[in-house]
Order: sequence, then structure tokens, then C-alpha cells
Amino acid sequence: MLRYWTAGESHGKALLALIDGFPAGLTIDQDMINHQLLLRQGGYGRGGRQKLEQDTVEILTGVWQSTSLGSPIALQVVNNDYKLERLKELERPRPGHADLTGSIKYLGSIRGVLERSSARETAVRVAAGALARQLLSQFGVETIGYVLELGAMPIGRGESLQLDLKDVRKTRETSSIYSVDPSRDKEAEQYIDRMADEGDTLGGIIEVRVDGLPFGLGTHAQWDRKLDGKLAQAVMAVQAIKGVEIGMGFEAARTQGSKVHDPIHYDASQSHLPNLGYTRPSNNAGGLEGGMTNGQPLIIRAAKKPISTLRKPLDSIRMVDKAPHRASYERSDVCAISAAAIIVEHVVAFEIAAAFVEKFGGDSLVEMKARYELFLDMARKHPH
Repeated sequence: MLRYWTAGESHGKALLALIDGFPAGLTIDQDMINHQLLLRQGGYGRGGRQKLEQDTVEILTGVWQSTSLGSPIALQVVNNDYKLERLKELERPRPGHADLTGSIKYLGSIRGVLERSSARETAVRVAAGALARQLLSQFGVETIGYVLELGAMPIGRGESLQLDLKDVRKTRETSSIYSVDPSRDKEAEQYIDRMADEGDTLGGIIEVRVDGLPFGLGTHAQWDRKLDGKLAQAVMAVQAIKGVEIGMGFEAARTQGSKVHDPIHYDASQSHLPNLGYTRPSNNAGGLEGGMTNGQPLIIRAAKKPISTLRKPLDSIRMVDKAPHRASYERSDVCAISAAAIIVEHVVAFEIAAAFVEKFGGDSLVEMKARYELFLDMARKHPH
């Protein structure tokens, strides 16, 4: 089983990820992980914290001569803005945060809750996901996350779903908001600036696409092992994500069945591909049927709420006497939807990598590759 845990506070000494079940034999590109961490810090609308941090990963365990050993891998991202012991308690909880609920749950401080619930924790989730992406690339699987909507502004995918994923990645990285339509960047930046002037914040919708997936990751056999369920949990567990849909998603509920389900065709010229030659004229299922991958690209979207910390704070109360007051303000972003696209891409990548390890074994990369090729060969000969 491939899994991971994280530890650390927003203004603590460091953030940590402990990855268990990672196969031996993968040569790890640390620069690639650092590039993803840099992307997570980017995107128009980010706040001052990103100027203080230059996130890089240190691999503490589980690697020898840049190669994974099969033992637990510990990743560390140091916080340059370490000042936890000097920070004071917040007197007034902020609406939309875990402040009030967490302080009551633990019968403790707001500070102790907000430091752990902060989205700063996702830095090491991106690092873990970048490691998982390197494993997936050994099987020809590629991922991309991008902004689909910014607040009330639809940006759209255009023809991105018909393009090679590597080309889509290049396009995204030229966009200041990480969309696949950089021609809308200036309009998007003006929108974000207007919200900043008003002391308000913006959310949006992210889409993640995964190409090169084989049949059969996940299972129909037990509810808690269905891949769509695992993906939904991983994405919903990202701070500020309030909704997840796969493929056609909620629109399927408003559409008749004949226009929802994807017809099955066969093209012998594609039999050498992971889809084994089975093609679909549409991909409304988003690459998943019955809790399992069906050989088509995975398409998953996430709705991110606007950042809860406002420069014009909402009503709150003072905890000590419950008197009405404005909420406390902590330094924050105006819009972090671009960063969320990177984060969601990487939590999805980790779940896909975990499904690969579950199906094809995880002791070593060479064993996984052999089992993967054996499965594809047997599947091509499958008579039923």
C-alpha cells in the first residue's frame, strides 16, 4: 500500500511528509519536485508570504544515491518564516476558517488550530505528489492541472482535451493564472486586482487531466476501494475545496441517459496503447466506470471557495466575552486558485500512483513494470 502522512505548522520550523510503500529502484529527480513547489507558490493574486518562502525539498530518508530503497521516504520543506513561538493568540475567530470549531473541539487555542489547518501544509503534499508523478511517468502516465473558472469568469478548456498533454502543460506555464487560455490572463488579472481593491477574495474551478491510464485501476468490489471515491476524498481534503466532480459530473443529472453514457468502439490500430484499442467518441464518464479506470483520460474537477481571510473582515465575536467584533486578519492571498491547480494535480497523482502499486505490486519498479506489461499482454488476448 502506497500512502503518506504530513506534519508541521504554517509558521513552524518545517513541514514533513512521510511516504510509505514507495517502490525501490526509481531514480528521483529532486529538481522536478522543486519546480512543482515553485509553481505552487506562483500564480497571480498570491500574498506576501510567497516572497518570504523559497520552497525546496530535502529528502531525509529512503533514498540512496538518488534512488528509492523501498523503505519509508521522509520529505522536508523548511519554513523560512518560522516564528510560531512568537505569534500571539487570535482573540476573534475568522468566518470560513477552522478557528472557532477547532478551538472548541480541542478546548484550546485558535492559534493551535489555524497553524495546522493552513493551506501552507499542502507544500509537502505537492512534494509527495511530484514523487508519485515520477513513478507514473515510468508507465507513460502524465498529469496536468489548470484553472477552468476564476470566480464568475469562465475561462474554458478550448481544444485542450484534444491536444497532447505536454503541449497543454507548456501553455499552462505561460499563463499567469495557470489556465490553458493565456489570452484571458490580462482580463483575469484585472478581475483579481478589482477584488483586492475591494478587500475581497476569489475562488474558482480547477480541472485535472490524467493521460495514459490502463484499464482496471481501482475496483468495483468494495466501496472503500473504488478509485473515484479515493480521488474524491483526496481532492476534498485540500483546504478550501468544496465540491468535486468526475467527467460530466453534476451535468449528468440534468441530461438524459442516451446523451450521458459513452458508446464503446474498437480500433485495432490502437491495440498497442494502454486503452487496448477500446475507444469512446465521448468521455462523459471522465475515465472511470464502476470505480475503475476504463482506459480513457481521467477528468476531475474541483470547486475552490474564495479565501476566508478578508482585508475587510466579516462579523465575529471576541472569544473572552462573546462581544460582537470584526474578525481577526492574518496576512493572506487575494486569490490562490492557480496554486490550487498545482495542489489538486499532485494529490490526484498520488492516488493514481497508489492504485498502480495496489494493482501491479510495489516492492520494486522493475517488478511493477514486468507485471504491468504482463497484464497488458493478457488483456489484449482477453476473449470475453
